[in-house]
Amino acid sequence: MEHTGPKVRWGIVSTGRITHQFVQDFAAGLKEGVPYPRWLPRANRGYGAPAFVFSPPLATSLVAGLHAAGLTRSARAAGSVQPAGEPLSILFLGGTGFIGPHQVEHALARGHRVTIFNRGRKSGLFGDRVEELTGNRDTKIDDGLKALEGDRTWDVVIDNSGYVPRHVRDSVELLKDRCGRYLYVSTVAVYDFDRGETFSESSPLAELEDPSVEQVTGETYGPLKAACDLIVQEALGDRATIVRPTYVVGPGDHTDRFTYWVDRVYRGGDVLAPGGPGRIAQWVDARDLCPWIVTLAEQDTPGVFNTVGPASPFTREGLMWGLRAMTDAPVTFHWPSWDLLEESGFNTPMMRPGDRQVEFTNAASIAAGMHYRPLADTASATWQWWNAQTAERRANARNWSSRELERELIERIGGG
Repeated sequence: MEHTGPKVRWGIVSTGRITHQFVQDFAAGLKEGVPYPRWLPRANRGYGAPAFVFSPPLATSLVAGLHAAGLTRSARAAGSVQPAGEPLSILFLGGTGFIGPHQVEHALARGHRVTIFNRGRKSGLFGDRVEELTGNRDTKIDDGLKALEGDRTWDVVIDNSGYVPRHVRDSVELLKDRCGRYLYVSTVAVYDFDRGETFSESSPLAELEDPSVEQVTGETYGPLKAACDLIVQEALGDRATIVRPTYVVGPGDHTDRFTYWVDRVYRGGDVLAPGGPGRIAQWVDARDLCPWIVTLAEQDTPGVFNTVGPASPFTREGLMWGLRAMTDAPVTFHWPSWDLLEESGFNTPMMRPGDRQVEFTNAASIAAGMHYRPLADTASATWQWWNAQTAERRANARNWSSRELERELIERIGGG
């Protein structure tokens, strides 16, 4: 089945809001060398809409030019981070993976005192701006947690690297009386997916069939993290904060999942879509998630939060057409059946084949101040980052199926 055009739902938005959004989108285009936008990504309640007029009013052009140059108040505010009113001492467990550097940089920009604890494989990443402690989450390996022993205290611990319950329990027991708040970065994979299709923070969690298992696999990842969630909550009570992101995407994403779709659609031609066009697609930009995690720490916010964007529901088809709107290349989407994808082994990153519809609620995170940026922002930044990587890095993307297999499957469904 081939879809040749988007199904657009039109919403009514006030003239003032359209103008504000238009200026921002126009300004973003000017900075990238695009003289006029053909697509307004934030219009229509986040679904996006085409720009119907092709010569913007002079006033709009002038304001957009000033905004692009960073000369308006809103442009300056968007690009600056204000110091926190009261600097905190923050201990990051991890801190040098994908989301860690985003968190650390924001915490430093806010004026917080930062300590990172990890295995030291990326020592010196932040220069002398942070204190580095080296060890291992597994107390059976090398010096384990010895660098964290003693009577030193921190205002907040942000745990990015806890995957195994034993490791998390050891860290929690060592630090629970020496920190104000313990913020654990979990995942939406913790839920028992056999017990529903829509999951809120109170939905049932998955359980390990064998509690002694510590090997992290595709099957054990969610139940292991669920067990870690419970350990943190039971030990810290209302001093615990649990953040459960979905797929974290954006510049620097080493998994190459979201990047695959950005790259593939931008290159145009006949594109094998992920299947299930009506299925919900959810993700979160690291540049939204990580500053917000620091904000939760600053505000001493307790609770459990699904952290899934976009703010309003998006289908897989909506995602594909959102990416399509950002390229000049001709693109035709071909939607395969579940059976064909499973039979061929073709990888559709972030959007696996299957009959089960899964959606995660995000009302709690939005109420706690989480902001989910538009798809156009995430896609554009990801594309720019990806194209700045070395040719060798781009040639060795993780788990991308070959173009040859893609063409073969498109031919089998009668396209191309």
